[in-house]
Amino acid sequence: MNPIIAITMGDVCGIGPEIIARTVADPKTLELCRPVVVGDAAVLEKARAIVGAEFSIRSFKPEDAIPEAEANEVLCADPGLDLGGLPFGEVRAEAGNGSFQFLKAAVDMAKAGKVAAIATAPLNKEALHAGGHLYPGHTEILAELTGTDSYSMMLATPKMKVIHLTTHVGLLEAIRRINPERTYQVIRLAQDTLAAAGTPHPKIAVCGINPHAGENGLFGEGEEEEKLVPGIERALGEGIDVKGPLPADTLFYRAMRGDFDVVVACYHDQGHAPVKAVAFDEGINITVGLKGGIIRTSVDHGTAFDIAGKGIARYESLVAAIRYACELAPKPEAAHATA
Repeated sequence: MNPIIAITMGDVCGIGPEIIARTVADPKTLELCRPVVVGDAAVLEKARAIVGAEFSIRSFKPEDAIPEAEANEVLCADPGLDLGGLPFGEVRAEAGNGSFQFLKAAVDMAKAGKVAAIATAPLNKEALHAGGHLYPGHTEILAELTGTDSYSMMLATPKMKVIHLTTHVGLLEAIRRINPERTYQVIRLAQDTLAAAGTPHPKIAVCGINPHAGENGLFGEGEEEEKLVPGIERALGEGIDVKGPLPADTLFYRAMRGDFDVVVACYHDQGHAPVKAVAFDEGINITVGLKGGIIRTSVDHGTAFDIAGKGIARYESLVAAIRYACELAPKPEAAHATA
């Protein structure tokens, strides 16, 4: 039996509802999983009409047991926030609060063993903050909701995977936060995540912080030797196949041609820019290391308010996120998923 995947709606004023409507209407999705939308049923109905999808919606409360879906029926776990009247393309506090509540409901469902994994549509950080939830993004919310201290963001494309030492902080703060322990933790997370997904001995490469990875002290102030090398050496001592620090300007090319299974990026743009350059529509985001074994994948794009509600947003990234969620999720029996 296919795993049950919770698909959170994200910000209802963005493109999340319409890419979800396209995704759950695609027969390929049903071949992968049993989808359950976690969001506002009225918004999903609006999105269904916008994209011209043909399905009925059956809503239920997130705390209830997940019902069996009839033919051509989409299940929607609706917390009852009544967001159907909000316009597309605008920053609204109610939508920001909704994106948080949808995610919380999905996490609760995962903790209860009702779903095998979570795939998330995008939220809007300005709206999230306006709604009273002061988090940088999904990853940090998930970490708090699951009581997780050591976690990271991994971006995955068909040809390259990237995991990050730091993400949503300024560059100077990112460099301050990097230390040998964090370097080791993220290498370990990369090893454990890929091993669980079927690559028992992944080849891992670590980017340098400075141009040319410092070039033996020529660039920077010894950040590679101070912040990266001790963590790398610790991982090597445990038998992990890791190399670095390596110059980032050539490392991603080497990863694309298959030299490495995953690249450790030191900061947000170092990892995000090459991924989005080569696979913007196919790149997905995986939160790794969450306690309780909770699997979360996501699209790697934003709410796109400029095109929200127009029915033109592409949904390939969400399908890819669901595919990865299915690959990483335990079997329904192991997750105690319930229908």
